[in-house]
Amino acid sequence: MDLRQLRYFVMVAEELHFGRAAERLGMTQPPLSQSILALEQELGVILFARTKRMVALTPAGAQWLPHVHKLLDDAAALPEIARQLSRGEAGLLKVAFVSTADYSVLPPLVSGFTAAYPAVQVTLLEQTSDLQIEALLDGEIDAGFIIPPPQAALHPSLDYFALLREPLVAAIPEAWAREGRIRCVTGKVRLVDLEAEPLIIFPRRTAPAFHDLITGYYAVSGAEPRIGQEAIQMQTIISLVSAGMGIALVPRSLENLGRAGVRYVALEGEPPSIETGLVWRRDNPSPTLSRFVGIARTLAGEVR
Repeated sequence: MDLRQLRYFVMVAEELHFGRAAERLGMTQPPLSQSILALEQELGVILFARTKRMVALTPAGAQWLPHVHKLLDDAAALPEIARQLSRGEAGLLKVAFVSTADYSVLPPLVSGFTAAYPAVQVTLLEQTSDLQIEALLDGEIDAGFIIPPPQAALHPSLDYFALLREPLVAAIPEAWAREGRIRCVTGKVRLVDLEAEPLIIFPRRTAPAFHDLITGYYAVSGAEPRIGQEAIQMQTIISLVSAGMGIALVPRSLENLGRAGVRYVALEGEPPSIETGLVWRRDNPSPTLSRFVGIARTLAGEVR
């Protein structure tokens, strides 16, 4: 069975007359009749009831017709799909992200990309930066939003560029601020006034760059962090702050995560900034990935 036979079947089904169908197809009737008969024999199904006076679809033939229409329509679309795939306008894209990106660069980039290329199926996966690097090297994802390690520590097969730099702010229990347990002078808080409070932080094994940024900030400020809880998701960290389990230092974009019982307060002085960027394998030939990186570069210029 081939597409030619299926087109012959549709033409005869439309005309219910072998002669008129053959004329429309630009052929003589005998080869058309032979082709339909061969199709029926291959299927083991009678598609047309034939008499000297008429041709009619059998019940099986009538019910098969819409399936054949769909297959032929899909086949007709294949050349354009191939061209879209070659241009990166269709296909699959697997993207991972750290939880902090979900409140800053991820939503506008993904929404902008899917609006521009609706035929691309984007799959999103939340992962810590270290797991994203492993997944990229193993070919399990196409790109990732990470908090980068030092550039010297980035694998040489990966490309990276920064999307956003933003300062850390303090997330504190609202009740503590109301009670005066933490003093917020002119809407800001000093790190020294947080030193005695339990700190909720990412474990170093899963987010070394972020962990070291925070503990290093304590060190240069002459303070000693008192780690009370560790959590690997930013939503969990904020939930623990809401429950009064401690304070956290988080990217400023986390203010977009409104949570009852949590107050976000700017840090006095010059708090450290955290960077979020896009990483991908430079030997990935996917044109869809190239499109995604292009839109990401445009976004980076808008948010900086």
